[in-house]
Amino acid sequence: MLEHPVTSSAVLCLALLPFFCPGISAATPEPDDFPPIILWAWERPEDLRFLDNQKFGVAFLAQTLQLTGDQLVHVPRRQPLKISPATRLIAVTRIETRKSQLQTAALSATQSEEAIRLVLQTLALKNVAAIQIDFDTKVSERVFYRRLLEALRVRLPESIPLSITALASFCIGDGWIRDLPVDEAVPMIFRMGEDAGRVKQFLKDGNDFPVPLCRHSYGIATDEPLSGTMPKLRRLYVFKGRSEGWKQEDIEKLK
Repeated sequence: MLEHPVTSSAVLCLALLPFFCPGISAATPEPDDFPPIILWAWERPEDLRFLDNQKFGVAFLAQTLQLTGDQLVHVPRRQPLKISPATRLIAVTRIETRKSQLQTAALSATQSEEAIRLVLQTLALKNVAAIQIDFDTKVSERVFYRRLLEALRVRLPESIPLSITALASFCIGDGWIRDLPVDEAVPMIFRMGEDAGRVKQFLKDGNDFPVPLCRHSYGIATDEPLSGTMPKLRRLYVFKGRSEGWKQEDIEKLK
């Protein structure tokens, strides 16, 4: 998924819970209890108190974990998120690997353990009912990612769904995610780069993703219309493709 900017005008960290409405209690619904449309709320101010909570949930960027060399840099959310007490929330952790002086990420057991610890901490945020990991994994990083997810799943409460985002190509011709220990893999049908033409034609021809984990939901962007149709019963994740936050008029277009 898209990288987010870290701005100098950042305010208090989300981990301090200053931007959630008071009175929200922790919830642990089953996956089917989530609304049919989930809005991705990335690193920008968002006021989503106007949402119909029966139809919409929110997957918010809670933190970014940057793996550089043998280090893990924790970047918490820095922008406010306002929601109503009844909104179902998914805490998203983005993982990035970065080179430092030509040194690639070590992908060590220590980094994995620290990443898991930080992901589990997001369950303490108010009204979080599921976890999502966003990691644009390279081939060389797949073993690390698989082990991280396996260890995370063991330590998550059984009632907490574990979701991941997935490149659409992973759901078509590259089935390495087929047996990952997650409840869903959300194929991102936008910002697909060189795979865009192949994936769009695949869907336009009426085909479906052969990987079962990719058949629970799918993700689109408001500025990149979907070619073809998807089964109506699948949950829809939507990314706001422009710099400003979600508005009421954006929601009307999704109904």
